[in-house]
Amino acid sequence: MKGLLRRLSSLDADAAAAVRVIAHYQALLSGGAVDPVALARSTAGLAQCAAGLELADGRTVRFAPDGVALPGVPGHVSGSVELRPRGRVWLERDGADAPFDALVLEWMAIAARVGPGAPGSAPRAADPALVERVLSERESIEDRTRAVRLLGLHPALPLWVVAVAAGAETDVGVVAVTLLARGGLAATVPVATVGPLAAAMVQPRQGSASPAAELRAVLADRVRDGLPDGAGTHVRFGVGGGVPPSHAATSWAQARAALRFAGDGGVAEQVMDHAELGPLTLLAEVPAARLRAEPGVRALAELAERDAGLAGIAALAAFCRTGSLRQAADALHLHHSSVAARLAGVETALGWRLNHPDGRFRAQLALHAWRLIRSD
Repeated sequence: MKGLLRRLSSLDADAAAAVRVIAHYQALLSGGAVDPVALARSTAGLAQCAAGLELADGRTVRFAPDGVALPGVPGHVSGSVELRPRGRVWLERDGADAPFDALVLEWMAIAARVGPGAPGSAPRAADPALVERVLSERESIEDRTRAVRLLGLHPALPLWVVAVAAGAETDVGVVAVTLLARGGLAATVPVATVGPLAAAMVQPRQGSASPAAELRAVLADRVRDGLPDGAGTHVRFGVGGGVPPSHAATSWAQARAALRFAGDGGVAEQVMDHAELGPLTLLAEVPAARLRAEPGVRALAELAERDAGLAGIAALAAFCRTGSLRQAADALHLHHSSVAARLAGVETALGWRLNHPDGRFRAQLALHAWRLIRSD
């Protein structure tokens, strides 16, 4: 983040200011649940105007820019964001809004959703030791059930475990909490970093559907704006199946397997649901050495190392996913002739005709296998 700030400061003062706003809230979120008083006070100082927060239970906190608590209800509210199902955050600025007031309010709302007293059961940073205990197969069922309760989960309701990966220089735990809070999932969602991944345990308050569709909606809805250093475009999700909380280890294993199939080619590839993959999950059981030795997989790996090779692979993924040159072009926001040229290069590398069903099937299988060895 510091490196990004230095680069942006030399190029664009406005961009650097926006990233400083984001960095402020990222720092708050990295410490876990954000105290409402600290959130309102720090926001007032950051925005240099009075800021306030109304909690779900009706309590209100307001602070002036100098850190002094303000009594009573706000007078002039220059901008606000509602918190579902109750509560809101706001700024009280005299005169015109400052250039980044909307960004400040959006991130203040994200932090408010994961803090103590947050409305509903919002995503929140959880104790990693408790999360690891729930996900472990070695712990006794009594210990796992106790950890489930301590995390605010109901031991009798199904949950889905989601594995989250992000850019190498990104705090994956913070990114996971931020994205999930931004999406407003109607669920209890404790999140913790487990090794190089983040684990989110999603327990819907009503219904029993996989969160994959909601995660795709989160990525499709402006989440790329405001995330640090490209995290929005490089974050990937693997969704396990719905299980009793005492069997969360099964869903965690499925989530990590699904994550290996995820790519960076847009929402359809960034979120992989184990249940939707079906028999493809068997491919993940093949040893990586055997996958690398397969000629089609080796050809894609070599293509990826060439100039514009990854662009060709992205075109192949879009074409296999949509089954149409024009639909693939629409998905990639390119002219169909550009996509056709990229696919021609892929055909040359593979030696298969992609307009033939057999060639397209083999290419798609090789693509999945290449992603598996790439993720390893």
